[in-house]
Amino acid sequence: MAKKTRKTGKTVKPKRRNWFFGLTSRVLMMIVAGLLILSYASIVVNPAKVWLISLVGIFFVPLSIVNLVLLLWAIKRRSKSFLIPLLALLPAFFFVGRYVRMDSEEDRVARMSHTGNTLKVISYNVGRFALDDGNIDSRAECADSVFAFLESQDADIICLQEFHTDDVEEVKSALERRMPDYKAEYYLFPTGRGAFGNVTLSRLPVNGKGVLKFENSANLALYTDYSAYGRSFRVYNCHFESYNISLSGIMRAIAGRDKGVFAETGIKMKRSITRRPKQVDKVFDDIERCPVESFVCGDFNDNPMSYTYYRMKRGRKDAFIEAGRGFGATYAALWPVLRIDYVLFPESCDGIDHSIPRLGFSDHYPVVASIEL
Repeated sequence: MAKKTRKTGKTVKPKRRNWFFGLTSRVLMMIVAGLLILSYASIVVNPAKVWLISLVGIFFVPLSIVNLVLLLWAIKRRSKSFLIPLLALLPAFFFVGRYVRMDSEEDRVARMSHTGNTLKVISYNVGRFALDDGNIDSRAECADSVFAFLESQDADIICLQEFHTDDVEEVKSALERRMPDYKAEYYLFPTGRGAFGNVTLSRLPVNGKGVLKFENSANLALYTDYSAYGRSFRVYNCHFESYNISLSGIMRAIAGRDKGVFAETGIKMKRSITRRPKQVDKVFDDIERCPVESFVCGDFNDNPMSYTYYRMKRGRKDAFIEAGRGFGATYAALWPVLRIDYVLFPESCDGIDHSIPRLGFSDHYPVVASIEL
Protein backbone atom coordinates (compact mmCIF):
# COMPACT_ATOMS: atom_id res chain seq x y z
CA MET A 1 0.00 0.00 0.00
CA ALA A 2 1.33 3.47 -0.90
CA LYS A 3 1.98 5.95 1.90
CA LYS A 4 2.24 9.75 2.06
CA THR A 5 5.35 11.31 3.54
CA ARG A 6 4.84 13.84 6.32
CA LYS A 7 7.24 16.45 4.92
CA THR A 8 6.22 16.57 1.26
CA GLY A 9 2.83 14.95 1.29
CA LYS A 10 3.84 12.98 -1.80
CA THR A 11 2.78 9.42 -2.23
CA VAL A 12 5.65 6.90 -2.37
CA LYS A 13 5.59 3.19 -2.89
CA PRO A 14 7.32 1.01 -0.27
CA LYS A 15 10.56 -0.58 -1.45
CA ARG A 16 10.04 -4.16 -2.52
CA ARG A 17 12.64 -6.54 -1.19
CA ASN A 18 14.59 -8.36 -3.83
CA TRP A 19 13.52 -11.89 -2.92
CA PHE A 20 15.88 -13.49 -5.45
CA PHE A 21 18.90 -11.69 -3.98
CA GLY A 22 17.83 -12.63 -0.47
CA LEU A 23 17.39 -16.30 -1.40
CA THR A 24 20.74 -16.41 -3.22
CA SER A 25 22.60 -14.84 -0.30
CA ARG A 26 21.09 -17.35 2.14
CA VAL A 27 22.00 -20.28 -0.09
CA LEU A 28 25.57 -18.94 -0.33
CA MET A 29 25.74 -18.58 3.45
CA MET A 30 24.50 -22.13 3.96
CA ILE A 31 27.06 -23.55 1.51
CA VAL A 32 30.01 -21.70 3.06
CA ALA A 33 28.80 -22.52 6.58
CA GLY A 34 28.40 -26.18 5.63
CA LEU A 35 31.96 -26.33 4.27
CA LEU A 36 33.31 -24.79 7.47
CA ILE A 37 31.44 -27.39 9.54
CA LEU A 38 32.94 -30.13 7.35
CA SER A 39 36.41 -28.71 8.08
CA TYR A 40 35.78 -29.43 11.77
CA ALA A 41 35.00 -33.04 10.90
CA SER A 42 38.28 -33.36 8.96
CA ILE A 43 40.22 -33.79 12.21
CA VAL A 44 38.53 -37.09 13.08
CA VAL A 45 37.55 -38.58 9.70
CA ASN A 46 40.26 -40.78 8.22
CA PRO A 47 40.96 -39.27 4.76
CA ALA A 48 42.07 -42.67 3.48
CA LYS A 49 38.33 -43.46 3.45
CA VAL A 50 36.92 -40.03 2.53
CA TRP A 51 39.83 -38.18 0.95
CA LEU A 52 37.93 -35.06 -0.16
CA ILE A 53 37.18 -34.06 3.44
CA SER A 54 40.90 -33.44 3.97
CA LEU A 55 40.79 -30.74 1.29
CA VAL A 56 38.04 -28.96 3.22
CA GLY A 57 40.22 -28.99 6.34
CA ILE A 58 43.03 -27.30 4.44
CA PHE A 59 40.72 -24.35 3.76
CA PHE A 60 39.67 -23.84 7.39
CA VAL A 61 41.26 -20.37 7.57
CA PRO A 62 39.80 -18.91 4.33
CA LEU A 63 36.42 -20.52 5.07
CA SER A 64 36.41 -18.90 8.51
CA ILE A 65 37.26 -15.52 7.00
CA VAL A 66 34.50 -15.78 4.39
CA ASN A 67 31.97 -16.74 7.08
CA LEU A 68 33.08 -13.79 9.18
CA VAL A 69 32.64 -11.41 6.23
CA LEU A 70 29.16 -12.80 5.56
CA LEU A 71 28.29 -12.44 9.25
CA LEU A 72 29.28 -8.76 9.33
CA TRP A 73 27.48 -8.14 6.04
CA ALA A 74 24.26 -9.73 7.34
CA ILE A 75 24.45 -7.74 10.59
CA LYS A 76 24.90 -4.55 8.63
CA ARG A 77 21.81 -5.37 6.59
CA ARG A 78 19.95 -6.30 9.80
CA SER A 79 19.15 -9.65 8.30
CA LYS A 80 18.17 -12.61 10.46
CA SER A 81 20.35 -14.75 8.22
CA PHE A 82 23.35 -13.64 10.33
CA LEU A 83 22.59 -16.70 12.45
CA ILE A 84 23.87 -19.00 9.67
CA PRO A 85 27.52 -17.86 9.63
CA LEU A 86 27.40 -17.13 13.38
CA LEU A 87 26.50 -20.69 14.31
CA ALA A 88 29.08 -22.05 11.85
CA LEU A 89 31.80 -19.82 13.36
CA LEU A 90 31.22 -20.64 17.02
CA PRO A 91 33.37 -23.84 17.03
CA ALA A 92 36.11 -21.99 15.12
CA PHE A 93 37.05 -20.06 18.26
CA PHE A 94 38.28 -23.35 19.76
CA PHE A 95 40.57 -23.97 16.77
CA VAL A 96 41.88 -20.55 15.75
CA GLY A 97 44.59 -20.80 18.43
CA ARG A 98 46.22 -23.52 16.38
CA TYR A 99 47.04 -20.91 13.74
CA VAL A 100 47.67 -17.67 15.63
CA ARG A 101 48.50 -16.89 19.27
CA MET A 102 48.04 -13.64 21.16
CA ASP A 103 50.48 -14.44 23.94
CA SER A 104 51.49 -11.41 26.03
CA GLU A 105 55.06 -10.36 26.72
CA GLU A 106 54.39 -10.74 30.45
CA ASP A 107 53.39 -14.41 30.01
CA ARG A 108 56.47 -15.06 27.90
CA VAL A 109 58.78 -13.47 30.46
CA ALA A 110 57.12 -15.52 33.23
CA ARG A 111 57.72 -18.76 31.32
CA MET A 112 61.30 -17.85 30.44
CA SER A 113 62.04 -17.24 34.12
CA HIS A 114 61.78 -20.97 34.75
CA THR A 115 65.14 -22.42 35.72
CA GLY A 116 64.16 -26.07 35.49
CA ASN A 117 65.46 -28.80 33.22
CA THR A 118 64.94 -27.26 29.80
CA LEU A 119 65.36 -29.04 26.49
CA LYS A 120 65.74 -27.04 23.27
CA VAL A 121 64.41 -28.77 20.15
CA ILE A 122 64.50 -27.69 16.49
CA SER A 123 62.54 -29.18 13.60
CA TYR A 124 63.48 -27.98 10.14
CA ASN A 125 62.68 -29.17 6.63
CA VAL A 126 65.78 -27.94 4.79
CA GLY A 127 64.34 -28.61 1.31
CA ARG A 128 67.42 -30.57 0.13
CA PHE A 129 69.37 -27.30 0.33
CA ALA A 130 67.99 -26.54 -3.12
CA LEU A 131 66.24 -23.20 -2.63
CA ASP A 132 67.10 -20.73 -5.37
CA ASP A 133 66.05 -17.28 -4.12
CA GLY A 134 68.60 -15.29 -6.09
CA ASN A 135 70.89 -14.82 -3.08
CA ILE A 136 72.21 -18.37 -2.69
CA ASP A 137 74.23 -19.78 -5.58
CA SER A 138 74.57 -23.49 -4.73
CA ARG A 139 73.47 -26.37 -2.49
CA ALA A 140 76.76 -26.07 -0.62
CA GLU A 141 76.20 -22.39 0.12
CA CYS A 142 72.64 -23.06 1.22
CA ALA A 143 73.81 -25.90 3.49
CA ASP A 144 76.48 -23.61 4.99
CA SER A 145 73.79 -21.05 5.82
CA VAL A 146 71.53 -23.67 7.38
CA PHE A 147 74.26 -25.13 9.58
CA ALA A 148 75.46 -21.68 10.61
CA PHE A 149 71.93 -21.02 11.87
CA LEU A 150 71.74 -24.38 13.65
CA GLU A 151 75.08 -23.83 15.41
CA SER A 152 73.94 -20.41 16.60
CA GLN A 153 70.86 -21.93 18.27
CA ASP A 154 72.75 -24.20 20.67
CA ALA A 155 69.89 -26.74 20.62
CA ASP A 156 69.89 -30.11 22.38
CA ILE A 157 68.06 -31.99 19.62
CA ILE A 158 67.75 -31.07 15.93
CA CYS A 159 65.39 -32.89 13.57
CA LEU A 160 66.04 -32.29 9.87
CA GLN A 161 63.86 -33.44 6.99
CA GLU A 162 64.77 -33.50 3.29
CA PHE A 163 68.45 -33.47 4.16
CA HIS A 164 70.54 -33.91 1.00
CA THR A 165 74.07 -35.07 0.36
CA ASP A 166 75.95 -35.68 -2.87
CA ASP A 167 77.91 -38.58 -1.39
CA VAL A 168 76.14 -40.87 1.09
CA GLU A 169 79.48 -42.44 2.04
CA GLU A 170 80.70 -39.14 3.45
CA VAL A 171 77.56 -37.97 5.21
CA LYS A 172 78.74 -39.02 8.69
CA SER A 173 82.10 -37.27 8.41
CA ALA A 174 80.43 -34.20 6.87
CA LEU A 175 77.97 -33.92 9.77
CA GLU A 176 80.73 -34.40 12.32
CA ARG A 177 82.71 -31.63 10.63
CA ARG A 178 79.78 -29.21 10.49
CA MET A 179 78.30 -30.05 13.91
CA PRO A 180 81.23 -31.42 15.95
CA ASP A 181 79.37 -31.39 19.29
CA TYR A 182 76.49 -33.50 18.01
CA LYS A 183 75.92 -37.18 17.37
CA ALA A 184 74.03 -37.87 14.15
CA GLU A 185 71.40 -40.53 13.42
CA TYR A 186 70.08 -40.65 9.87
CA TYR A 187 68.40 -42.64 7.14
CA LEU A 188 68.86 -41.55 3.52
CA PHE A 189 67.36 -42.77 0.25
CA PRO A 190 69.95 -43.00 -2.55
CA THR A 191 69.11 -41.44 -5.92
CA GLY A 192 70.96 -40.82 -9.15
CA ARG A 193 71.98 -37.42 -7.79
CA GLY A 194 73.06 -38.09 -4.21
CA ALA A 195 70.79 -39.10 -1.33
CA PHE A 196 68.11 -37.51 0.83
CA GLY A 197 66.18 -38.30 3.99
CA ASN A 198 65.95 -37.50 7.71
CA VAL A 199 68.75 -36.60 10.10
CA THR A 200 68.52 -36.24 13.88
CA LEU A 201 71.36 -34.47 15.68
CA SER A 202 71.73 -34.44 19.46
CA ARG A 203 74.12 -33.82 22.34
CA LEU A 204 72.37 -36.35 24.57
CA PRO A 205 73.20 -39.99 25.36
CA VAL A 206 71.54 -42.31 22.83
CA ASN A 207 69.80 -45.40 24.25
CA GLY A 208 68.35 -46.75 21.03
CA LYS A 209 67.30 -45.87 17.49
CA GLY A 210 65.26 -47.09 14.56
CA VAL A 211 63.45 -46.15 11.39
CA LEU A 212 59.87 -46.54 10.21
CA LYS A 213 59.76 -46.77 6.43
CA PHE A 214 56.50 -46.18 4.63
CA GLU A 215 55.13 -48.36 1.86
CA ASN A 216 55.62 -47.04 -1.70
CA SER A 217 57.10 -43.80 -0.41
CA ALA A 218 60.40 -41.98 -0.01
CA ASN A 219 59.12 -40.50 3.26
CA LEU A 220 59.90 -41.93 6.67
CA ALA A 221 60.00 -41.48 10.44
CA LEU A 222 63.31 -41.73 12.27
CA TYR A 223 63.20 -42.35 16.03
CA THR A 224 65.89 -42.05 18.69
CA ASP A 225 65.80 -42.82 22.43
CA TYR A 226 67.54 -40.40 24.79
CA SER A 227 68.17 -39.75 28.46
CA ALA A 228 68.28 -36.27 30.00
CA TYR A 229 67.77 -34.86 33.49
CA GLY A 230 66.97 -38.29 34.89
CA ARG A 231 64.26 -38.99 32.29
CA SER A 232 64.15 -41.28 29.28
CA PHE A 233 62.13 -40.40 26.19
CA ARG A 234 61.87 -41.02 22.47
CA VAL A 235 61.99 -38.43 19.69
CA TYR A 236 60.24 -39.14 16.39
CA ASN A 237 61.59 -37.19 13.42
CA CYS A 238 58.75 -37.47 10.89
CA HIS A 239 58.33 -36.53 7.27
CA PHE A 240 54.90 -37.57 6.04
CA GLU A 241 53.78 -37.76 2.43
CA SER A 242 53.87 -34.43 0.61
CA TYR A 243 51.61 -33.22 -2.19
CA ASN A 244 54.53 -32.96 -4.64
CA ILE A 245 52.85 -30.12 -6.49
CA SER A 246 54.38 -26.93 -7.82
CA LEU A 247 52.56 -23.68 -7.04
CA SER A 248 54.43 -21.93 -9.83
CA GLY A 249 53.43 -24.73 -12.19
CA ILE A 250 49.78 -24.32 -11.23
CA MET A 251 49.98 -20.57 -11.84
CA ARG A 252 51.48 -21.19 -15.28
CA ALA A 253 48.72 -23.71 -15.98
CA ILE A 254 46.07 -21.13 -15.07
CA ALA A 255 47.68 -18.59 -17.39
CA GLY A 256 47.98 -21.10 -20.22
CA ARG A 257 44.71 -22.94 -19.47
CA ASP A 258 46.56 -26.24 -19.32
CA LYS A 259 43.94 -28.74 -18.12
CA GLY A 260 46.49 -31.54 -18.03
CA VAL A 261 48.37 -29.91 -15.17
CA PHE A 262 45.17 -29.61 -13.14
CA ALA A 263 44.34 -33.28 -13.70
CA GLU A 264 47.84 -34.32 -12.67
CA THR A 265 47.67 -32.09 -9.58
CA GLY A 266 44.39 -33.72 -8.54
CA ILE A 267 45.90 -37.19 -8.87
CA LYS A 268 48.93 -36.22 -6.78
CA MET A 269 46.80 -34.66 -4.06
CA LYS A 270 44.53 -37.69 -3.82
CA ARG A 271 47.54 -40.02 -3.66
CA SER A 272 49.13 -37.95 -0.90
CA ILE A 273 45.94 -37.59 1.11
CA THR A 274 45.21 -41.33 1.03
CA ARG A 275 48.80 -42.41 1.79
CA ARG A 276 49.43 -40.06 4.70
CA PRO A 277 46.91 -41.58 7.16
CA LYS A 278 48.55 -45.00 6.80
CA GLN A 279 51.93 -43.46 7.58
CA VAL A 280 50.49 -41.60 10.55
CA ASP A 281 48.85 -44.76 11.90
CA LYS A 282 52.14 -46.64 11.60
CA VAL A 283 53.95 -44.03 13.69
CA PHE A 284 51.09 -43.83 16.19
CA ASP A 285 51.09 -47.62 16.63
CA ASP A 286 54.83 -47.49 17.37
CA ILE A 287 54.24 -44.68 19.89
CA GLU A 288 51.59 -46.83 21.60
CA ARG A 289 54.12 -49.65 22.01
CA CYS A 290 56.92 -47.34 23.14
CA PRO A 291 57.73 -47.85 26.87
CA VAL A 292 58.77 -44.21 27.37
CA GLU A 293 57.21 -40.80 26.66
CA SER A 294 57.50 -39.48 23.13
CA PHE A 295 58.23 -36.23 21.34
CA VAL A 296 56.90 -36.01 17.78
CA CYS A 297 58.60 -33.50 15.49
CA GLY A 298 58.81 -32.87 11.80
CA ASP A 299 57.10 -31.93 8.57
CA PHE A 300 53.59 -33.40 8.71
CA ASN A 301 52.59 -31.88 5.35
CA ASP A 302 49.21 -31.31 6.95
CA ASN A 303 47.53 -28.44 8.76
CA PRO A 304 46.19 -28.35 12.35
CA MET A 305 42.65 -29.13 11.11
CA SER A 306 43.62 -32.61 9.95
CA TYR A 307 43.54 -36.26 10.90
CA THR A 308 47.36 -36.21 10.86
CA TYR A 309 47.66 -33.48 13.48
CA TYR A 310 44.81 -34.85 15.61
CA ARG A 311 46.39 -38.31 15.68
CA MET A 312 49.94 -37.19 16.39
CA LYS A 313 48.91 -34.72 19.07
CA ARG A 314 47.01 -37.30 21.10
CA GLY A 315 48.73 -37.48 24.49
CA ARG A 316 50.99 -34.54 23.67
CA LYS A 317 51.09 -30.74 23.79
CA ASP A 318 51.78 -28.46 20.84
CA ALA A 319 54.78 -26.16 21.47
CA PHE A 320 53.19 -23.38 19.42
CA ILE A 321 49.91 -23.48 21.35
CA GLU A 322 51.73 -23.60 24.67
CA ALA A 323 54.36 -20.93 24.06
CA GLY A 324 54.01 -19.42 20.59
CA ARG A 325 53.24 -15.86 19.53
CA GLY A 326 51.76 -14.43 16.33
CA PHE A 327 51.18 -16.56 13.24
CA GLY A 328 52.26 -20.20 13.37
CA ALA A 329 52.67 -20.68 9.61
CA THR A 330 55.81 -22.60 8.63
CA TYR A 331 55.43 -22.96 4.85
CA ALA A 332 57.02 -19.86 3.34
CA ALA A 333 55.12 -19.82 0.04
CA LEU A 334 51.73 -19.57 1.79
CA TRP A 335 52.63 -17.53 4.87
CA PRO A 336 50.74 -16.71 7.11
CA VAL A 337 48.14 -19.39 6.28
CA LEU A 338 49.83 -22.80 6.14
CA ARG A 339 51.27 -24.43 9.26
CA ILE A 340 52.64 -27.93 8.58
CA ASP A 341 55.79 -28.26 10.76
CA TYR A 342 55.51 -29.11 14.46
CA VAL A 343 57.18 -29.87 17.76
CA LEU A 344 54.84 -31.91 19.97
CA PHE A 345 55.92 -32.99 23.46
CA PRO A 346 54.59 -35.10 26.38
CA GLU A 347 51.75 -33.70 28.48
CA SER A 348 53.88 -34.04 31.59
CA CYS A 349 56.23 -31.31 30.23
CA ASP A 350 55.71 -27.55 29.87
CA GLY A 351 56.31 -25.31 26.86
CA ILE A 352 58.68 -22.47 27.72
CA ASP A 353 59.34 -20.78 24.39
CA HIS A 354 58.51 -21.19 20.70
CA SER A 355 59.68 -19.28 17.64
CA ILE A 356 59.58 -19.61 13.86
CA PRO A 357 62.54 -17.70 12.39
CA ARG A 358 61.61 -16.54 8.90
CA LEU A 359 64.77 -17.69 7.15
CA GLY A 360 65.18 -17.84 3.38
CA PHE A 361 67.17 -21.08 3.15
CA SER A 362 64.22 -23.40 2.43
CA ASP A 363 60.57 -23.31 1.45
CA HIS A 364 59.91 -24.16 5.12
CA TYR A 365 60.70 -22.14 8.22
CA PRO A 366 62.36 -23.86 11.19
CA VAL A 367 60.45 -24.48 14.42
CA VAL A 368 62.44 -23.74 17.57
CA ALA A 369 60.97 -24.82 20.92
CA SER A 370 62.19 -24.85 24.52
CA ILE A 371 60.52 -27.43 26.76
CA GLU A 372 60.80 -27.97 30.49
CA LEU A 373 61.02 -31.66 31.33
